[in-house]
Amino acid sequence: MRQLLGVPAFVRLWLAAFFGESAEWMLQVALPVFLFATTGSAATTALSVVLGLLPAVLLSPVAGVVADRWDRRAVLAVVCVGQAAVALPLLAGDGIPVALVYLVTAAQAGLASVFEPARNALVPELVGVAEVTGANGLMSVNGSVARLAGGWAGGALLGWGGLDRVVLGYLGALAVAALLLARPFPGPAAPRVRQPRRETVVGAWLAGLRELTRDPRLRATGIATVLVSVAQGMFLVLFVVFVLDVLGGSEADAGLLRGVQAIGGLAAGFGVATLARRVAGASLLAWGSLATGLVSALIWNTAALTTALGIYVGLFAVAGGPAVLTGAGLLAHVQSAAAPERAGRVLSTVFAVVAAAQAAGSLLAGALVAVTGPAVLLDVQAGVYVVAGLVLLGWRKGRFWRSAGREMATVEECRLSSPPATST
Repeated sequence: MRQLLGVPAFVRLWLAAFFGESAEWMLQVALPVFLFATTGSAATTALSVVLGLLPAVLLSPVAGVVADRWDRRAVLAVVCVGQAAVALPLLAGDGIPVALVYLVTAAQAGLASVFEPARNALVPELVGVAEVTGANGLMSVNGSVARLAGGWAGGALLGWGGLDRVVLGYLGALAVAALLLARPFPGPAAPRVRQPRRETVVGAWLAGLRELTRDPRLRATGIATVLVSVAQGMFLVLFVVFVLDVLGGSEADAGLLRGVQAIGGLAAGFGVATLARRVAGASLLAWGSLATGLVSALIWNTAALTTALGIYVGLFAVAGGPAVLTGAGLLAHVQSAAAPERAGRVLSTVFAVVAAAQAAGSLLAGALVAVTGPAVLLDVQAGVYVVAGLVLLGWRKGRFWRSAGREMATVEECRLSSPPATST
């Protein structure tokens, strides 16, 4: 961890990601709660969640090529400015039409679909391929703090001053992120091979897609990634219903419970950055998925015994740990397997699959919650996580784990052959 924090370019990206994610969490918490409190409809809330996911699917070809073809730092800075601009209509206050909230949500998500592959493809470029697991752990640490700060601020500002106060906080955080990304980074630790300019956007994206589908290490995680994403999409809708209806909580309570997951995430992030920095990403993904499902099942079923908010603060804090393992494992696995010059396209395609599966899970939850009630769907959501972990752990009687072992051997070879990360 000390070595990574000695790379100024990575530290600047790390801090910019913190402020950017803090801003994102403000709206991620505030907008669904605002819609549910305004309309009282889980289906309306589910639609907003889907609109926040579909752009990642539709814009995947463009997002990946942008991340590979242009300066990734500059792309990130421009996205921050763009996100601030499209959020301005929300300053109209609590009386804004639901349709306007939908439009802003879709625009924000479209810009975020460019941000994520560029940022995650930039990490190995700055620190070297061998350090991506540790770097992702540190990214998870500030992501967890951002969730705690942004999630709590989104719910608290919404309950205290309305949606316009949330937007003002969002704009301030994005401004800091853009300033941190304004200056160029020093030379990368792992230079990229630029694609020919004559290559079309579709052709460039298809080249990244071919790499994703032909690599057995990447194909092996596909089923589990889809299952995890479906479960997460269900959570995005059911969480709001759970807090406001089942627990009888408020908007501020929803922000608090989403935010405290950062506590467990902090511990897990530090663990990945130090103790588990050499663990295969696939292993983290498997065990993180299984643990997330088991902790989720405990949370949902505790509601039959008590609705005391303090109990759930502790439980949601614990839940943040395995969630970080799952995300860091998936990222490290893809970053290690993808060629540097096509990393943006491979990552954008993975994010598109994740977003599509999350959208499916959100629509499923929004459509069925009025029929089955939240209790049944919450248990189904936890069960899907457990199945995802078991799929990885039992993949074809060890063939997957032999592949995971080859992944670690490849990473170690890259570490020995790559130039050291710059510290100037």
